[in-house]
Amino acid sequence: MDLDICVPYWGDPATFIETIDSVRAQDDPAWRLVIIDDGYPGTLIEDYVSGLEDHRITYKRNETNVGIIENFRRAVAAAQGSHVVVLGSDDILLPNYVRHIRETIAAFPGADVIQPGVRVIGTNGEQTSTLVDTVKQRLLTPREPRTLTGEEMARSILVGNWLYWPSLAIRADSARRIGFRDGLPIILDLALLVDLAFEGASLRYTGVEAFAYRRHAASLSQTALLDGSRFDDERRFYLETMGRAEKAGWRRAARAARGRVMSRMHALSQLPSTLRGSAAARRAAWLLAFGR
Repeated sequence: MDLDICVPYWGDPATFIETIDSVRAQDDPAWRLVIIDDGYPGTLIEDYVSGLEDHRITYKRNETNVGIIENFRRAVAAAQGSHVVVLGSDDILLPNYVRHIRETIAAFPGADVIQPGVRVIGTNGEQTSTLVDTVKQRLLTPREPRTLTGEEMARSILVGNWLYWPSLAIRADSARRIGFRDGLPIILDLALLVDLAFEGASLRYTGVEAFAYRRHAASLSQTALLDGSRFDDERRFYLETMGRAEKAGWRRAARAARGRVMSRMHALSQLPSTLRGSAAARRAAWLLAFGR
């Protein structure tokens, strides 16, 4: 079965062409790439794909801009096989990615989410390391390959979300059934993964490096720091999840959601940045770091 790689596209065309080229450079050719263009200005990507004449690549353009949540839904809906990768338009698949994911699906057919090893790159493609990624990879990521299920999966990512969303291969029917929540555009990935965990899903961490995640400041999440929306969304999500876990009798997951240690630390680290933002942003960051 071919691996479905679906991109809800909006971003710099030159960088996205690098992403497309990384898919075409896979050492396993069993993949399908679907690009869902949310009305990014110009036709450079459409023209580039047309010129490739690669039957494995499908380009679709939304008639109107539908926004991040709806375009993510359309990306998941486009998958034909068992698992879907919702790839970012600035990230890079290492040459072994498709082969490794397909091998993992075969070895662990019950896995709902597959997380390979990830390297972090900067704006220009250079390998880099940030404080966020150092914490994620050295303190939160499992030290060896393992499978996490249900409450264990929820607790692990509620302590601190160590997953790299664009690198994940997710069971397509589960992602479609649960869907992305309205009102959480910045943490829509975390919400979906936690919802999967509450359904008893399993997460397989492989530890095999197969993906390059691009970390740069010019992103939606960074913009959301300045207006406070990310902090408000995170705090609301964790409080809701704490209550949900308590109701389910998941005491360890409830403690993780109540403590939200890494979320608080991130908010605290961003307090200086919010000085450039609004008073609402500073208040939201403060509540996330120190509030209930």
